[in-house]
Amino acid sequence: MLVAEGLQTYYGESHILEGVSFDIREGEVVALVGRNGVGKTTTLRSILQLTPPRAGSIRYQGEELIGQRPHEVTERGIGWIPEERRIFSDLTVEENLRIASVDTEHALHTAYETFPDLERFAQRKAGTLSGGQQQMLAIARALVGDNDLLLVDEPSEGLAPQIVAAVAESIAATEQTVLLVEQNLPLAFDLADRFYALDNGQIVESGTTDDNSADDALRGYLSS
Repeated sequence: MLVAEGLQTYYGESHILEGVSFDIREGEVVALVGRNGVGKTTTLRSILQLTPPRAGSIRYQGEELIGQRPHEVTERGIGWIPEERRIFSDLTVEENLRIASVDTEHALHTAYETFPDLERFAQRKAGTLSGGQQQMLAIARALVGDNDLLLVDEPSEGLAPQIVAAVAESIAATEQTVLLVEQNLPLAFDLADRFYALDNGQIVESGTTDDNSADDALRGYLSS
């Protein structure tokens, strides 16, 4: 579905991604893991062309994304759940969900079935929700959108365990292909089929998440 090759991405003169390559197959969940500041979010921003790579290639369903505008990328079916959530704070929960899909009634039904708390707060402004509820809304909005590939950035960050469980369940249940950025290694390995590990802007490990030796090696790498 998506193939990235040799990505070279900068912030100003700071070289963040140094030849990153990976692929995502249709229907799978791929985890991108690593410590803070190694280039995980930059990888997502590179795909979306929010921080366009200076070199390399990103092909989505055979079409080159580099050189396109961010809105053109999303129009091709790539959704994004940023770490900052970026909900519409002055709109109600229901309004946030309605603008995410052309089939609004189906969107509401799916969102409320996935996160029952959202139905209780349907008429509240999104900005008044707790952090966990806002994360639920951000994920629900992406899940009901017309996306084939979903980029999810640190969905468990700062959330209570019961909310993390609900968020994880929603990602596991989606039929969309997912690229998941997550520092919580047990959660990432529970959800993902395969993983790539980033360090200093380069892929240093990759494999399947059912490989116990890879799990042990990554735990040591992430804690070092």
